[in-house]
Amino acid sequence: MTQRIDYMQLSPEFFKKYLDFSTELAKGTIEQSIADLVHIRASQMNGCGFCLDMHVKEARIHGERELRLHHLAAWRESNLFVPRERAALAWTEVLTRLPEGGVPDEIYERVRTQLSEKELSDLTYIVMAINGWNRANVAFKTVPGAYDKAWGLDKAELS
Repeated sequence: MTQRIDYMQLSPEFFKKYLDFSTELAKGTIEQSIADLVHIRASQMNGCGFCLDMHVKEARIHGERELRLHHLAAWRESNLFVPRERAALAWTEVLTRLPEGGVPDEIYERVRTQLSEKELSDLTYIVMAINGWNRANVAFKTVPGAYDKAWGLDKAELS
């Protein structure tokens, strides 16, 4: 396998600003547990092993139940997710893989029954951010777990 560049090291000014943007999103209206689910689901869809690894560990550190993490790929069939979480996951999926013609009104209206306008706006930024991270880490094949110790993810005690 060809060694790819370390985009974080080569463009530290952009990495820091994007990280600051992503960190700032935690101060919004979307609860951490939903943000964790959104990060994981988008990373699953985008095939980003680095982000999937990182966000599963973060979710465990934040107290997420293991079974819900296992069910996340099949959240529609699972009874472990409440309507608000389902709305956030539906929004994540439609924005991660935009359909031709854009977001259907039916999905928008369904999501709006669970989220306020501000929450929907904040959630959209969360989805935008994780999709950007996924694209960079997939492009450069960032190794899952490579920053666990530096970022405190070893506390998840998953290996």
